[in-house]
Amino acid sequence: MSEIKNIVFDFGGVLVDWNPHHLYDNYFGSEEKATWFLENICLYSWNLQMDGGKPFAEGVAELSALHPEWAEAIEVYHTRWVEMIGGEVEGTADLVRRLKAAGYGVYGLTNWSMETYPMIRDRYEVFSLFDGIVVSGEERLLKPDKAIYNCLLERYGLQPEESLFLDDNADNVAGAEAVGMKALRFESAHQAERELKERFKIKL
Repeated sequence: MSEIKNIVFDFGGVLVDWNPHHLYDNYFGSEEKATWFLENICLYSWNLQMDGGKPFAEGVAELSALHPEWAEAIEVYHTRWVEMIGGEVEGTADLVRRLKAAGYGVYGLTNWSMETYPMIRDRYEVFSLFDGIVVSGEERLLKPDKAIYNCLLERYGLQPEESLFLDDNADNVAGAEAVGMKALRFESAHQAERELKERFKIKL
């Protein structure tokens, strides 16, 4: 096994607690109503369009035209987006700091809108620690497409067999493995650190 030199982090669900329920449970005053709305109107697949580079104004206008009775609720997906952030995922920022201090390259690879990404980048100090970051909305590419992993590898001169990717989404983990990267599915910072040490011999 090649020695791992670089650790690549997904952001949503790994570094930052992003969840539309943080906004909509409060907006509707009901978790049940929020769940229905997010499963029937503002679908995750719709959010991915913005992650892939579509302007929020365009996405909101299109969805509101399909569901005019929900136009106000759709609009706050954009105007109150920051309320979807519940804070940092416990322990991950510390893991990034310790990996960097131990001499590993630390990188970010995220499906995120180019419009909303600056809101989290500027909010949390840990983002300044990364040696490089690729944001899907800026590249108009999405995980788990091979192209976005290759974009990261080529841009920063990384060898796939020396790079390990952490993501909470199994499809994205498989996408990294498909280009020759090592990968693990993130469940918690504690679990990730344990697997980094035991499975991949990361020294911390």
